Amino acid sequence: MTQLSPTLDATDWSALEPLYGELLARPLRCAGCVESLLLDRSELDAFVAETAANLYIEMTCHTDDEARRRAYLAFVEEVEPKLRQVGFELDRRIVEAPPAADLDAQRFGVLLRDLRCGVELFRPENIPLQTELTTLDQRYSAIAGAQTVQFDGAERTLAQMLRYQEEPDRALRDAAWRAVAERRLADRDAIDRIMDRMLDLRHEMAVNAGFRDFRDFQHRRLLRFDYTPRDCERFHESVAACCVPLARRLDRQRAAALGVDPLRPWDLAVDVEGRPPLRPFEGAEELVARTSTIFHRMRPSLGAMFDELRGGAALDLESRAGKAPGGYQYQRQHSRRPFIFMNASGLHRDVVTMVHEAGHAFHSTLSRDEPLLHYRSAPIEFSEVASMGMELLVLPWLGAFYDRDEDVRRATRVLFEDLVGKLGWIAQIDAFQHWIHVHAGHSRSERDDAWVALDRRFGHAIDWSGIEEPRRALWQKQLHLFGVPFYYIEYGIAQLGALQLWRCARRDPEATLDAYERALALGGSRPLPALFEAAGIRFDLSEPLVGELMEEVEAELEPGAV
Repeated sequence: MTQLSPTLDATDWSALEPLYGELLARPLRCAGCVESLLLDRSELDAFVAETAANLYIEMTCHTDDEARRRAYLAFVEEVEPKLRQVGFELDRRIVEAPPAADLDAQRFGVLLRDLRCGVELFRPENIPLQTELTTLDQRYSAIAGAQTVQFDGAERTLAQMLRYQEEPDRALRDAAWRAVAERRLADRDAIDRIMDRMLDLRHEMAVNAGFRDFRDFQHRRLLRFDYTPRDCERFHESVAACCVPLARRLDRQRAAALGVDPLRPWDLAVDVEGRPPLRPFEGAEELVARTSTIFHRMRPSLGAMFDELRGGAALDLESRAGKAPGGYQYQRQHSRRPFIFMNASGLHRDVVTMVHEAGHAFHSTLSRDEPLLHYRSAPIEFSEVASMGMELLVLPWLGAFYDRDEDVRRATRVLFEDLVGKLGWIAQIDAFQHWIHVHAGHSRSERDDAWVALDRRFGHAIDWSGIEEPRRALWQKQLHLFGVPFYYIEYGIAQLGALQLWRCARRDPEATLDAYERALALGGSRPLPALFEAAGIRFDLSEPLVGELMEEVEAELEPGAV
C-alpha cells in the first residue's frame, strides 16, 4: 500500500473503501504476503482508529456540543458498520489463507488466535444492533454529563460534589450526598429505558451468534481464553471470603472513630480524625507539574514519558458542565500519542486517577513501536495492571504533593482502604452483569432487587434506612454497564496483579520497575498469563492468593504502619 495521505478523510467511507478493497484483493501466495498484508492493514486501521479516537474525545469533552455529537454519531452510524464488515472479510481471508499456517507461531500466534475467534463470532445481522448500542451509550453519556446540582451557592457537577464527602461537617456531607442522589433519581427512568433496550439488543446479538445468553457470548467476544465465567464466580467467592470481611472491619473502626452509629453512605470518605480534606493541588497545571515531579523522582524514563503529554492537546483534566463523567486514556494509534481525560476537582482521588491514567499512557508509549496494531494494546486484565500498579508504585514519592509526612501517611492509608472496598465493588458490579445478562426478560424491580442482594453480599457495613431508592438505583452510575458490558472484572484481576507488584517493589523497587517496563513493552503480543509472568507476578484469582494479599494490606493498615 502506498503511504497514506495526511488529508485522507477517514470519516468518509467512499475515501476508505478503495483502500480496504486493495487489501482484500491482494493475492496471498506465501507467508510473506500474509505478513505484508497484516502490516499494511495495521497502518490503515491505525489511521482510521485515530479518527474515531478524536471524534470520541471531542464528544466526551463537550457532550453539550451538538455539532461534535453529530460528528461522532455520523461516524458510528455510517462508517463503523462498514468497517466491521470489511474487517471481518479481511480477518477471514487471513485466517483461511493456507500460507498463514507458515507464519512464525511465536510472533503471530496470539494475533491469529484472536482473528479466528472474531471470524467465528461475526454475524452481519449484528452490525446494526451494535450501532444502536453505541448510540444508546452516547445517550447515556449525554444524560450523565448533563447532571449538575445547585449546591452551596453554585451549580456543580457530580464530580465536583465529591469533595463535600470529605468535609468534617456531617450535616453538610449528608446534604451533599442527598442532593446528588436526588439528581440521579431524576434520570432514573430514562436510564432504565436505555438499559432495557440494551439488554434486548445484547441478547439478540448472542442468539444470532449461537449462544444461549449474552454473558457467554461476550466472554468469548472479549477473547477471554485464559478464564471462564465460572472463574469469575470464583473471584466473587474469593472477594466475599477475604476482602469483604476486612472492608467491614474497617467500616466498624471508622464508625467508632467518628463516634457515629450507624455508619451512613456519607461517612465513608471523611477523615476519621476530623482533619480537613486533603487538597494536594489547585488546578490542572499544578496537578500535571507535581505528577511530573513524582515520575522523574521514580525513574527518569517515566518522567520523560509523562512530559511528552504536556503538549500536543494530550490532556483534558478538570471537571466542568457538559463533560462526560469518568476518566480514560485513549491512544491515538496513527500518531501514537496518548490522550488523558479525567474530571479533577482538587481531591486526592484525582492524584490517584492521574497516575492511573499515566500508567496506561506509559503502556501505550512503551508499545507504540510495535508495527502490528493488534499488539499495541494488551488484554485489559493486564492493561489495568499497568495503571493500578502505578497507583501503588508511586506511594513512596507522594511527598511531591504533600509537604507533611502526616499527609503522605494519610493519603496512603486512604488508598489502601479504598482498594479493599473497591475489590468488593468490582465483584458486585461483575456479579450484577452476570445476573442481568443470564436472566433475560427480568423486570426493572427484579433488576434492582438483584442489585440490593449483591450489595448485601459485597457492600460496606452501612445503614441505608430512609434512602432505599438511591441504593436500588446506584448501579446506574457505573458507566461500564452501558458502554462496555462485562468490562469490569478486569479491574479486580489487575488489582491482584498490582498488589503483587507492590509486594515486589517493597523488596526490590528497581528490579520491579525493570520488569514493569519490560512487560509493558510487550503490548499484547503474548498470552495473558505470560504477560503477568513477564512482570514478575502471577495470573491467579484463587482464594489463597487473595487471602495472602489481604493479610499484607491489613498489616499495612495497622496503626503506625502507614
